Amino acid sequence: MLISFLIIYGTVSFASAGLLLFSAKHVIIINELATRATLIVHCRNKGEDKGVISLGPGDSFDFRFRVNIRKTTVYTCSFAWPDNTETFDIFRADRDDNPKSKVGVCSECIWSIYEATPCRDRRDGGQPYCFKWSS
Repeated sequence: MLISFLIIYGTVSFASAGLLLFSAKHVIIINELATRATLIVHCRNKGEDKGVISLGPGDSFDFRFRVNIRKTTVYTCSFAWPDNTETFDIFRADRDDNPKSKVGVCSECIWSIYEATPCRDRRDGGQPYCFKWSS
């Protein structure tokens, strides 16, 4: 029984540190636009299109996937609201599944979308990591 616990604990530790191949990810996108406008979200990667989603103020959209074996998984999203369209890589394995990146590994990657910036929330309650729009 102790061996089973250690194996399970070790697997969980490796997965949360981004060291397990094909690690499971859960991306959550929240509309936090200060104008309370509807946010139109369209996320995709090379092989998968998540479709176009309309988010009201405070609403969220989520999807799950596994990081590829080469750890090159990228999901890019476009975000549109009145008089604005922006794009951003909502998940990049080199940033979000790399223990050496400045923002660390996320298994549940929670993103708050503001007019000025997309921000990845921190599980420890600290200041979120905010990034510049790609476009």
